[in-house]
Amino acid sequence: MLNNALEAFLDLAGLNLDIKPLHTLSPAQARATFESSSQRLRWPVPWDLRVEDLSAVVRDGSSLALRLYRPSVDAGENLPVVLYFHGGGYVVGSLDSHDGVCRELAGRTRCAVLSVGYRLAPEHRFPTAHEDCADAVQWLATQGRRLGLDPARVVFAGDSAGATLAAALAIEAARQGPQAAITPVGQLLCYPITDASCKRSSHTVFGEGYLLEDETLDWFYAQYAQSDEDRRDWRFSPLLADELAGLAPAIILLAGLDPLLDEGKAYAARLEQAGVNVECIVAEGLTHDLLRTLSIVPEVTEVYDQLAVGVRRWLQAEGTGSR
Repeated sequence: MLNNALEAFLDLAGLNLDIKPLHTLSPAQARATFESSSQRLRWPVPWDLRVEDLSAVVRDGSSLALRLYRPSVDAGENLPVVLYFHGGGYVVGSLDSHDGVCRELAGRTRCAVLSVGYRLAPEHRFPTAHEDCADAVQWLATQGRRLGLDPARVVFAGDSAGATLAAALAIEAARQGPQAAITPVGQLLCYPITDASCKRSSHTVFGEGYLLEDETLDWFYAQYAQSDEDRRDWRFSPLLADELAGLAPAIILLAGLDPLLDEGKAYAARLEQAGVNVECIVAEGLTHDLLRTLSIVPEVTEVYDQLAVGVRRWLQAEGTGSR
């Protein structure tokens, strides 16, 4: 059953207003609409944080925007890091649209959060977003200590398409073994896209009227993929990866009213079958993008609490000393 407070959220998102769905707009129009909706969803964050805008040079010489959040009180040691990749179907979303999410994570976990402004489609098609995020991992590995960060204690995290990027990077790190720039201590995957090659029953049941429209998903994929083959690539669809053994432990947060629900459950099951420690949380009555609905749905604070407990557990298991 749909959470009562979400009716107001759906209104804000434009599903019950005279605002065109994202898939009927140009990418530029969709970004402007998404950012406008994001501004209306902002909430007061109580955490006392220091926030710094940074940049990194990626493999083709372009500059990548980064934003670093950390507790304002000096911990006296290099801080563990949540490396965060925002959602938006590879087409919309930004450091600003997910600023509140990153502030909540930094405040509740008491570690640093580094948010990555990877380049968007269709101007930058697959696998650019993945490569940008991999370059951000490399940047953190080489520059982190200079900024008071601990590259040995990093969680890969994201929501929606950003969770897909985090999942793919965790797979890549496991494949690289000791050669990996950073081996994550955990992966925090919030309502990820795990298989863009097909549709499951949740796409039909929740594909219209629950914030994320199935037609919008198809539009996102068409903007990012250069071919159908791209959609079957494990960097686009991590559920289709041949091998998932040896990955960092995962928390997978799913929304009970989300077209991506079934593929998220399938990914959790595959990780478990591969011997990965997995905690799958299903937020019943809530929709895709739930982490950005805190101003509308007070229950979301309990979800943040669960995520923060899991992240702190991973980081404590790695020790608390500076490395």
